[in-house]
Amino acid sequence: MIYFSTLESFIRDYGYWALLVATFFGGEATLIIAGLSAHLGLLQLPYVMLTAFIGSFASDQLYYFIGYFKGRELLQKHLKWQSHVERINKYIKRYNNLIMLGFRFVYGMRIMTPFVIGMSKNIRTMRFFILNAIGAITWSVSISVGGYFFGYAMEGFLKDVKHYERLAIIIIIIMGIVFWIIHRYNAKKTP
Repeated sequence: MIYFSTLESFIRDYGYWALLVATFFGGEATLIIAGLSAHLGLLQLPYVMLTAFIGSFASDQLYYFIGYFKGRELLQKHLKWQSHVERINKYIKRYNNLIMLGFRFVYGMRIMTPFVIGMSKNIRTMRFFILNAIGAITWSVSISVGGYFFGYAMEGFLKDVKHYERLAIIIIIIMGIVFWIIHRYNAKKTP
C-alpha cells in the first residue's frame, strides 16, 4: 500500500517532467501511461497532451536542425546510418507530406526522419515547422487519449477478473502442477 501511495505521489509531483523528457526521446509507452494516469486522476489529460506535444515537437525540430547544419558531417562519421538515410529519403520522395506528418507513429523512424529531412535541405524550415507541429499535436492527442481510454478497458477487465478469480487460481495451480510433473519427468530421464 505504501508503494502505491509513493508511486502516486511521484506521478503527481514529477509526472509532467518525466513525460516531457520521455517524449523528447520517443516515449510512446510513457505517453500511454500518462494517459492512463490521467484516467486515474493523477494527471490532467489536457496537460498530458500539451507536455507530450512540447517534448515531441522540440526534439524533432532539434533533430531537423542537427541534420540541416551538421548532417553531412555526421553521416561521414557514421557510415552505418547511410542505409537508414537512403530508405527514409525514398519514403520522403514517395510520400512527402505524409512522412512529415506521420513519421513519429512508425517505430524506428522517430529520430532519423527529421534529421534526414533537415540534411536534404529540400524542404523549407517553415514547412517542416508547420507539418511537424501538426504531426506532434496529432500524435500527442491520439496516444494520450488512447492511454486514457485504456484505463476504461482495464477497469472492465479487472471487474471480469474478479468475477472469475477462483477459476483463474485453480487453472494456475493445475498448470503449475503439470509443469512440475513434466520437469520432474524430464529430470529423471536425463542421465
